Amino acid sequence: MLIAGCGDLGTEVGLRFAAEGHDVVGLRRSPEKLPAEIHGVFADLSTELPELPTDVDIVVVAIAADASTEDAYRAAYLDGVKNVLDALERQSIEPRRILFVSSTAVYKDSGGAVVDESTPTEPTRFSGKVLVEAEDLLFARTRGTNTQPISLRLGGIYGPGRTRLIDQVRSGKAVIPPLPRHTNRVHRDDAAAMIVHLTTMEAAPDPVYVGVDDHAAEMGDVLRFLASEMGCPEPTTAAPDSASDAGPGDKRCSNARLRATGFELTFPTYKEGYRALLAGEGVRHP
Repeated sequence: MLIAGCGDLGTEVGLRFAAEGHDVVGLRRSPEKLPAEIHGVFADLSTELPELPTDVDIVVVAIAADASTEDAYRAAYLDGVKNVLDALERQSIEPRRILFVSSTAVYKDSGGAVVDESTPTEPTRFSGKVLVEAEDLLFARTRGTNTQPISLRLGGIYGPGRTRLIDQVRSGKAVIPPLPRHTNRVHRDDAAAMIVHLTTMEAAPDPVYVGVDDHAAEMGDVLRFLASEMGCPEPTTAAPDSASDAGPGDKRCSNARLRATGFELTFPTYKEGYRALLAGEGVRHP
């Protein structure tokens, strides 16, 4: 099992693979930070990659950009996918499956309508546009081979070490949007379990899956819930104006296709996930 981009999410995936008895190799720029269960190898995924194990069966590309800029996204996602594919081709390695960790950012604002795998990818921001390019590259390069490509479009990941909303509520900086705006979320542990499930399940996977929990919640409900759980004052509501009324990317993502494969969520809604997080469950990986 090769994990290209073995950060927080990739490490959790690797530990789950290892627990199932698989040999796991993790590529990252600081391999010394990886736990003993994962064989760390130095690699800068935006440049040429090192020699890979010749018996690679599964590849997970779980890259994170260094910054929220178009250049950083292109270096991470587009160059990263290209270099992984180039390295495999150079060594004549055809893994059984390659899973690319994408994002629901590939979808445009749908005005709160339901979005699924059949929804056209029409991103309006550079982040989504680069991810669509990376997906297209993966599908094009694996066409006509024995490798099954999978794009897993994850919602907003939260969990150990990913406590932005909790921190905002606790500090009093959280603001409720003036109009309803949906947020599609997934706990880090469920995201990792999705990757393991899709890359190892017996049935042939579909090319695309949306990876979110069962409930596209309104942001105001999430913030009020966190405030109640932590005993903090309820966040204020922003004053109506044209910019905040629109909200960034209001859509309700459906995980029905993923659920149809038999996948079961540990944290089906944000309530279970955030309660576990507030209770101190889970360990943040390097």
